[in-house]
Amino acid sequence: MTSSLTANGSKLSGFIALSKPRILVMVVLMTAAGYFLGAQTVEPLWTFFMALLGTAISSAGAAALNNYLERDCDLEMNRTKSRPIQRGVLSPNEALNFGWIAALLGVAILIWQVNLLSGFLSLLTTFLYVVVYTPLKRITWCNTVVGAIPGALPPMGGWAAATGEVGLGAWIVFLILFVWQHPHFYAIAWMYREDYARGGFKMLPVVYPDGRRTFRQIIGFSVLLIPISLLPYIFHMAGTVYAAGMLALGVAMLGVGIKSWRTHAVSDARLLLQASVIYLPLFFALILCDSNL
Repeated sequence: MTSSLTANGSKLSGFIALSKPRILVMVVLMTAAGYFLGAQTVEPLWTFFMALLGTAISSAGAAALNNYLERDCDLEMNRTKSRPIQRGVLSPNEALNFGWIAALLGVAILIWQVNLLSGFLSLLTTFLYVVVYTPLKRITWCNTVVGAIPGALPPMGGWAAATGEVGLGAWIVFLILFVWQHPHFYAIAWMYREDYARGGFKMLPVVYPDGRRTFRQIIGFSVLLIPISLLPYIFHMAGTVYAAGMLALGVAMLGVGIKSWRTHAVSDARLLLQASVIYLPLFFALILCDSNL
């Protein structure tokens, strides 16, 4: 009995790990922010809750399918070789079945309890992440650009859940997140370039190991992020507090990017990653607190 409970507990923890909980939490928070921006409230609470639940389940499924498809590559990389499939906690078939069931269940909940558009956006996110982005990682370094699309869709899904449509504000938030992801993920790619090479992933620092193209992308998108982040203010969707805060955040992130470009040091790339992680919740806090929507 004890061994059976232990095995069940290990499998449960394995399914949780397979869902990439840190990413899942971020997806849910971005969806919640998009819902509030669209409706300026979390009412009705049932719709809000079901939007978050459906998105979370679908996100867990997409993460599991990504783990399943990359199981051989993950085994070669230090940062991923201890994942549930690689440790034998879960079989590939268990991961596959959990993935597709969760992905479709999440979409079904959204269509049934929220609206068709939010369900479609969730399905589109899963499709782009699993079917397009995941295999592209072994083919071209442009996978980062493609991967930034599903990464920027959760707030749009939240907006659609609240309003039944995708307004200008939703597109602006999508664009900000799309641009933000590039310095964020290129910092990760530079930090783990040797691991990605062992796994067979064609990340930019793997294809061009001298780093010049990687840091050009980091600087270019960091510069672009500053005016893009001010679009809510330009379109009178946010006030001066938002504008001042985002300008300060954008300049600070660019400064960290320039430092990493000058040194090419892993420690500075990690600092850029940390700056990008701090940037995201502060962006949502500013736009939620100073929104004119």
